[in-house]
Amino acid sequence: MTNENSNNQLPPKTCTIDRLITMPTDIQKVLTGKKTATRRNGRYADVGEIMELEGKNFIITNVYSQSLGELTDDDARREGFNTVEEYKESILSYHPGMPWLPNMRVWVHEFSPANE
Repeated sequence: MTNENSNNQLPPKTCTIDRLITMPTDIQKVLTGKKTATRRNGRYADVGEIMELEGKNFIITNVYSQSLGELTDDDARREGFNTVEEYKESILSYHPGMPWLPNMRVWVHEFSPANE
């Protein structure tokens, strides 16, 4: 796994940045600085793209692929949870019936407040 991807090495986006973070609890975590990354089954943003949440801008700083089995508690904390198990429980509650497969790959989107 590499965290040093340029946009031209990534596959095309599968969705738009405005769909990256939509759950109200997640939006609040971003606004309070508790969430600085999100994982999706597709690629929603390019590095450098701006995400707007409730009038605040956040810049995408990194986009890379990761398997669920590679997640660490540090990754979970960047998602706004204390442990991988808490993160897993939350994700599975959003997607009833979805299996948690350690080899399933997801796209990590990291972001930080944009300097305005």
